Amino acid sequence: MKLVAATGNPHKLREIREILTGFEIVSAREAGFCGEVEETGETFLENALLKARSIANATGMSAIADDSGLCVDALGGAPGVFSARYSGGGDAENRALLLKNLEGVESRRAYFCCAVALVRSDGTTYSAEGRAYGTILHAERGKHGFGYDALFYSDDLGKTFAEADEEEKNSVSHRGRALRALLEKL
Repeated sequence: MKLVAATGNPHKLREIREILTGFEIVSAREAGFCGEVEETGETFLENALLKARSIANATGMSAIADDSGLCVDALGGAPGVFSARYSGGGDAENRALLLKNLEGVESRRAYFCCAVALVRSDGTTYSAEGRAYGTILHAERGKHGFGYDALFYSDDLGKTFAEADEEEKNSVSHRGRALRALLEKL
């Protein structure tokens, strides 16, 4: 089955391809979609559905999308759906703002959440969610991953996502769990 991945993020595209090995995954650009889908949803699932529906409608192909982010208990769930644009800058600026906002905070429990949606060309929709729990460190550790991975100490791995190799991370990550839950539904 061929799926269009509704993401412009090369890291997410690579993870989706590594986890959904039984599918041919093409990027939205490769499928001829060059626009942007505005993430106006209030939840991860709403944003994933917006992206998957838009790409499926535009390309006439089945599309898969995810929306994911970091939710920190002490910050009332922030940055949440705004994780990628938390600081208005890039990944390094987002991590710096997160550390600044957690200065003096003892309880740094957090989880990554990922909602995935698959919309077939006939409009049939499937969705699933995955979470990975951990703690936000006081300083970055590791050289792999992207986003907040260097600050997120995984309960499952006993190290940051940025210290893990791709196979280790995908085995316990929020995206890996969401995609495997979606596969079970298919």
